[in-house]
Formats: sequence, C-alpha cells, structure tokens
Amino acid sequence: MSASKGSLLPRPLLFWAGVALTCAGVLEHLWMFVEAAPMGFDMSMMDMSPVMWVAMAAIVAGVVISGFAMLPSGTGSADRPAPVRGTEAGRRRLVAILSFALLVDQMKPATLAFIAPGMREEYHLSATEVSYLPAVALTGTVLGSLVWGRAADRIGRRAALLVASLLFLGTTVCGAMPSFSGNLVMCALMGMAAGGMLPVVYALMTESLPPGRRAAVMVLQAGLTTTGGYMAASGLAAVLIPLAGWRMLWFAQLPLVLVLLALNRWIPESAVFTSARTRPRRVPASTLFTRPHTTRTVVISAYAMAWGLVYWGFLTFLPSHLEPPGGGGMSAATLLFVSSLLAIPACAVAAWLYVRWSPRGTMVVYAGLTVAALVTLAVVGMNGSRTVLLVVVMLLFTGTAGVIALIGPYTAETYPPAIRGTAGGWAAAVGKSGGAFGPPLIAMILSAPGGMRTAAAFVALPMAAAGAAVAFRGSGPEVVAKVSENAGPADRTQVEVAGRYA
Repeated sequence: MSASKGSLLPRPLLFWAGVALTCAGVLEHLWMFVEAAPMGFDMSMMDMSPVMWVAMAAIVAGVVISGFAMLPSGTGSADRPAPVRGTEAGRRRLVAILSFALLVDQMKPATLAFIAPGMREEYHLSATEVSYLPAVALTGTVLGSLVWGRAADRIGRRAALLVASLLFLGTTVCGAMPSFSGNLVMCALMGMAAGGMLPVVYALMTESLPPGRRAAVMVLQAGLTTTGGYMAASGLAAVLIPLAGWRMLWFAQLPLVLVLLALNRWIPESAVFTSARTRPRRVPASTLFTRPHTTRTVVISAYAMAWGLVYWGFLTFLPSHLEPPGGGGMSAATLLFVSSLLAIPACAVAAWLYVRWSPRGTMVVYAGLTVAALVTLAVVGMNGSRTVLLVVVMLLFTGTAGVIALIGPYTAETYPPAIRGTAGGWAAAVGKSGGAFGPPLIAMILSAPGGMRTAAAFVALPMAAAGAAVAFRGSGPEVVAKVSENAGPADRTQVEVAGRYA
C-alpha cells in the first residue's frame, strides 16, 4: 500500500479505503435523517440504534485509517509530495482550491448561529442551554487550531489539510444526532476540523506565492471566504430550514467536502516545507513567547480574541434578536445574507490598503469600524428601523470581515517557516477561544438590563483595546522582511522559489 513513484499520497489505497469507510458511515446517518421526514425531521425522541452506532464506528475508523495513510512512511522520495508547480495556471488553481477549502471551513461554525433557534425549539432548551453548542464547538476549534497548526510544521501542510477535510466529512452527521448531548459531542469534533484549516491554508499560501503578490491575495482570500462562508450559511438557512428543518444545514455541506477531497491531487506541498524536511529542526511552540516574537504574539493574540468575542460570541445571538416583530418584514437570515453580501467590497479595500498603505494601519481601521457598529447597536437597539439596522449590521460585517481578513495573512507573513503553522494555529486558537467562552458570557449578559444593547457595548471594549494595541505596539511591514532575512535556509528557499515564479 505504499506510494507509487510521483504519488502525492504516501499510502493511496489505504487513504481512499478510509475515505470510503467514512462516507459509508455518513450515508447511513443521512438515510436515518431521510426516514425522519414523516415526523417533520424531528429526531429528538429517537434513540441511537445499533446501526447508527456501527456507522459511527465506521466514521471513526475511516478517519483514523486515512490519517495513518498520510503519515510519512520513511521510504524516501516517494514519501515526499512534490512542491508547488511554478506556473501561473498552477498558482491560480491552488489559490482557487484553498479558497474553496476556507469557504467550507467557515460555513461549518457559521451554521451554528442559524441552527440554534430550531435546535432550541426541538429540544426545549433555554438560551443558556443552547449557548453550550457554540461554546463546545468553538472549544473544539481552539484545540484543533493548536493541534493542526503544530501538525502542519511536523507532517506537512498538505497532509494536515487532507486529514482535517476528512474529519469535516465525518462530522456532517451532526444533522442526525437524536440527542442534544450527541450534537455537543459531534460539534466538538467538527470544531477540531474547523480549527485546523486556517493555519494550514495560510502557511501553504505564504510559501506558495511570490512575496510581491501573496499579501494582497491572502488578505482578499481570507476576507472573502469568511464573508462568503457566513453568506453561504445564511443563504442555505433561508432556503433549507423552511423545507427540511435545521438539521439539513449540516448535510447540505456533505457534497462540498467531497469535492474538496476530490481536488486533493492539485494541492501540492510547499517548496519551503519540502526543503526543510531534508534538514529537520524541531522548534518548541514556546518560541512564540520568546524574543523577538513576544510583543508580536501578545498583540496578535489580543486582536484575535477581540474578533472571536464579536464574531463567535455576539453574532451567534444576532439572528434570533433580528427577527421582525410579528414575523413581518425582512427575516433575520435574509438581512444577514444581504449584509454579508454588501460587506464583500470591504475585503478588496482591506487587501489594497494592506499592500499599498500599511498592514498595521489597516488593522486599526477595521477594528475601528467594528467598534463603531457595536456602539451604534448599543445606542439604537434591535427594535429600530429595519433600514437603520441593515446599515449598522452591514457596517459590523464590514469591520469583522476586514479584521479576520488581516489576522491570518499578517501572522503567516510575520513568523518564520519553522513556527509558521504553529503561530497561525495559536492565532486561530485565541480567536476561537473568544468564541468558546463568548456565547455563555453573552447569554448571561442578555439576561441583564439592556439585553443586546448591553452585549454590544460590552464586546466593543476589547475590540477597541485591541485596535489601540496594534496602533501603538504592532509590528510594521518592515518586520516581515527582517524576520525572513534572519530565519535561515527555509526562508531563503521560499524567496528563491517564489522569485523564479514571479
């Protein structure tokens, strides 16, 4: 079962056997969901049948088998994926595939905000109880970001990406879990996969594109895929929930993950990582908090956590509080879909400002837009004019889309290759940790006087502080060049390879 010459998979037969086993388990759960149609797709009073348990075991076994198949076999060159091809078409294809991967990645956690109302009704949950779902899922993303970010530096960017994708595939069975506790477990695993995509993709993008182009491409990619993921989740919610309930939102993502796995042959390993494997050098994760990285890590952490508290904490409760009184007017899902659509140009502006003006200045501007939107919501509340709410929510999405568009590329470009995946994983984990403790915290604040107004004012404070930290202690663009200059042979390989492709 070892790889043939030129194969991109160390053990291709074993890998695809694991994929097939995982798909079989997922399809069995999908069939159970279809059988619940006469009950309005309400599975809350069902029990986990022996068949479902066997299907669950098949999913776990499939993921483990495929993960083992991606580990280096130690047999030499056949075990090392080829580096990125130096053609313009190859680079564009890679950017398109990795953008699609990030879009799928962002859809998973964004879906949590739209399934919460239906889940709360089906399981008869309180606002506090339903907040456990995003908290558990985002705790999983914290662990996933740390694990997969580190794995990207150890087993390779490509291997980590494919195993995370397969874990995505297995966790689509969230839609068939009869009990709320079952949903919590599966969403925690889903979070593990979601947390792994961001640092791996950003590391691979940084090492696969010419230095003069990658900043603009990565910022634009990060912003558009985040906004696009939320837009896709809200659009699917507006169409599918009235037809088949909230559970269908999980299964609707199944074909997207299958497409991503099918595209694996066009995801090469980066030249930087391939070169570094010939000179293995273990760098501890604690390096992030040693000079010269200490201040940079603290500032990025503050910025990421503030974003996570707003995006995963505050925005999770936005759909249920934006529903118009009496059910008339624009629905919350439609309003959020329009807002996310209109926020897309903000990502293009962020990319232009990042490259042409200042990375640090751009990060401060988008933090300021987010704070301005939150303060306005705190003043006008959720019962004002729908037109005013649309403008304010659009401004909020503009700010948050710009913030997340900047964190990943800035982190990936600032740290050297030896800890690039680890640093990206840390930044992603800190951002998701804001979401992990954010939902229960926001749920508690919602029960206090002022409700969403108080919550908006509360989450505006850390974002304002993070913007100030970037303004006064953030690293300027010259630091990226300095770190790359002193990072050693791997960075020089990156510059040489990218230079030939420019």
